Amino acid sequence: MAYAAFRSIGAYVPSKILTNSELSAMVDTSDEWITKRTGIKERRIAAQNETTSDMGVEAAKKAIQRSKIDPSQIDMVICATISPDYFCMPSTATIIANKLGLPNVTAFDISAACTGFVYILSIAKAFIESGMKKNVLIIGAEKLSAITDYTDRGTCILFGDGAGAAIIGVTDNKDEAIIDIHTGSDGAFADLLMTPNGGSGSIHDALDKEAAGCFMQMKGNETFKVAVRTLTKDVIEILHDNKIESSEIKHFVPHQANYRIIKAVGDALKMRDEQVVLTVAKYGNTSGASIPMAINDIYEEGKLKAGELMLLDAFGGGLTWGSALVPFSPLK
Repeated sequence: MAYAAFRSIGAYVPSKILTNSELSAMVDTSDEWITKRTGIKERRIAAQNETTSDMGVEAAKKAIQRSKIDPSQIDMVICATISPDYFCMPSTATIIANKLGLPNVTAFDISAACTGFVYILSIAKAFIESGMKKNVLIIGAEKLSAITDYTDRGTCILFGDGAGAAIIGVTDNKDEAIIDIHTGSDGAFADLLMTPNGGSGSIHDALDKEAAGCFMQMKGNETFKVAVRTLTKDVIEILHDNKIESSEIKHFVPHQANYRIIKAVGDALKMRDEQVVLTVAKYGNTSGASIPMAINDIYEEGKLKAGELMLLDAFGGGLTWGSALVPFSPLK
């Protein structure tokens, strides 16, 4: 039987750093206010001529090199993004595939906001285990600075840019396989986190008057409450379904949106501090890129070893959510 294995990880972050102190010169805020409410100290900002696909390519190059597979063996590219190079088409995934020199591969984007990486992980798993594909390149990439309103202190303090990528490959060894993935959504809460204008629901001749509606908008307090409740419930369910105790998780890798959310969920699950992966202080919220960027950090720090079990957990606009039990299974 074919199983899907998490073979490698890679990430890219822009060189420009935007600190809390710099933001305080732009909007009515302060380093103390931002740190207390979010845990964020700084975030990365892409160059003006640097696109989402550019960042995705750099992350993908690392993931491919570390996977020990030949690029010609990649037969699918999926990108999770809410800040694509182009609004409708072409997809960012096709651009990334072209820039990587991967012709004739299946390539497409998905939009699941901050849960995007968990969603594309589930898609890769399904394609591999069905026998349709063998090696899938998945990428979470975001240039959120392009859709952030830097006059709105409720959102501009949160978001940053970056990309993360992974190779998901076929294996016949069940011990290497991704154990389980849960995903869900509830569109009844769509207005909690959204970019309201620019789609087919907008009146086109009014867009120039409503440009601010093309930026991200969020109802912070309501989103916080739903996020903590939903994430905790989802993780409890995936652990219960697979008869795994929280103490067996080596690396709990939550979406890096807000330290208070991560702390609340971690405490509810009785996770020890050393189990919880935290990068929110230095990258902020990078949406679909958040989880792979965090995994890459522990990989490059030498903390992620073959066979260790990761628990991924995310929540985002849609609303969407998802969790995954994933052993790190590099090729030997």
